[in-house]
Amino acid sequence: MKEKKELMKEGKRLDGRGMGDLRHIAITANPIKNAAGSAYIEWGGNKILAAVYGPREALPKHISDPQRAIIKCRYMMAPFSSLEEHGRVGMNRRAVEISKVTKETFESVVMLEMFPGSEISIMIEVLQGDGGTRAAGITCAAVAMALSGIPMTDLPYAVSAGKIGSDVVLDLNKIEDNYSDADMPIAVNPRNREVTLLQMDGEMTREEIRKAMDMVIEAGKTISRIQREAILAPYQKASEAYG
Repeated sequence: MKEKKELMKEGKRLDGRGMGDLRHIAITANPIKNAAGSAYIEWGGNKILAAVYGPREALPKHISDPQRAIIKCRYMMAPFSSLEEHGRVGMNRRAVEISKVTKETFESVVMLEMFPGSEISIMIEVLQGDGGTRAAGITCAAVAMALSGIPMTDLPYAVSAGKIGSDVVLDLNKIEDNYSDADMPIAVNPRNREVTLLQMDGEMTREEIRKAMDMVIEAGKTISRIQREAILAPYQKASEAYG
């Protein structure tokens, strides 16, 4: 049973947001120059790097697929990223699980059949965590993948929804994640609104889940715009430099 903690004050969340408000999101393109594509995201208090490497020969050879590329994904929280991670080094059970669901999200959009026998690596490093790191990591990695030039059928985004008391809320921060009645990270392919990740901690009714999905789809318009602007930024800069 979760400890009860006040998360609302005068009808607003403790950080002043309304129920359906996103935290501030900013994405920077290609901060890591030796990666095929990379991105850095600040989402609320989250600070996350994502890098994509490949396509390159799949190693060891027995894991390769002659029909398509394979995706490897590693999500990690730096030992200094939060109080929970303080001093912890290496992969834990949560990191393994998030790496797996992130990999599955990208398997649904990357055109793997174009690179048979190869591997594509996605590295996500959480430098500072403030709730919703898996969603922010997927959103950031999608920009890194697009910047790598590896073709995708869509540009996925992710965001969490949940419940505080009787209120359905969007984009839970760390304290809300820890003490809310439910937390539900969701990843979506916006072109056809296909849901590629949906997990839940807690309980929500069918109607609450519908309301949460509506919030996620509406927020996706903003998140997708920020992703596209980040992808275009290096080309706009180059155009201005040579214009």
